Amino acid sequence: MTTQMAAKLARFQRPELSLPFLNGIDDAHIAALFGLTADEYHSLRAEFAEQARTAAAGLLTEAWVAGQVDRLPFAPGAHVVALGESSTADRLSWFEILRHLLELRRPDDGITLTNLAVSGATTTLTLKSIAALSFRRPDWVLCQLGANDAQRIGSDGPRVVSAEETARNLSLLHDEGVRLSGAHWIWITPHDVDETLIATYPPFQQAQISWRTKDHEETAQFLLDRPEPTVDTLAVTHPRSGLFEPDGVHLTPAGQVAVTRVVVSALAEIP
Repeated sequence: MTTQMAAKLARFQRPELSLPFLNGIDDAHIAALFGLTADEYHSLRAEFAEQARTAAAGLLTEAWVAGQVDRLPFAPGAHVVALGESSTADRLSWFEILRHLLELRRPDDGITLTNLAVSGATTTLTLKSIAALSFRRPDWVLCQLGANDAQRIGSDGPRVVSAEETARNLSLLHDEGVRLSGAHWIWITPHDVDETLIATYPPFQQAQISWRTKDHEETAQFLLDRPEPTVDTLAVTHPRSGLFEPDGVHLTPAGQVAVTRVVVSALAEIP
């Protein structure tokens, strides 16, 4: 495995979450899954954490961002949990940047952020593990799901999870999640994709899979029509230079910063 591939896997994959039977596994065994030593794995994680912290520090140099972080609705001692897929599991994700924004701007508030996102997760798979909220006991849940449901077989074949099933699962996730935890629930829509990059990305061509903006728009509209607060990330990630990794599905660090701005701005308006 190349160093570049190992770094990519370490950035997006959290085996201890995607494979529940690995609960309690030590870092040395996780590192081995990526072809790394424990020290190499720790170094990569520290590098990602520093990148996320640097992004947060950069955002806080802007007075309006700092003011919005001050207004985020999380009370001192609050526990905030993220449910999601690779867009959130990413160690450079909007959620990880949010973690550092709070640590840097509101260090005395003792707000805890727990990232339960799993790369590759569908709404169906997440629903199967929703009982975790009963013992995590979050005060807030930020949920960004639906992109993997919309993966298509072929260039424009059937979805992996139908739009109807996605809507059903999202509704159940909310209802069961709130029942189990009593948490405030916030939706984050799937971000956009770059269909041109997707169509020319060799691994996707070989696997004969694709994604379409129209599917994410449909999921976003479903969430926006629900009564819970929803943060719409589609417009800010409409394909343009610098926001997408070469696969057209995952965001670059700059893309994650763009999403963070939208998330913080929207959350600051919640009473």
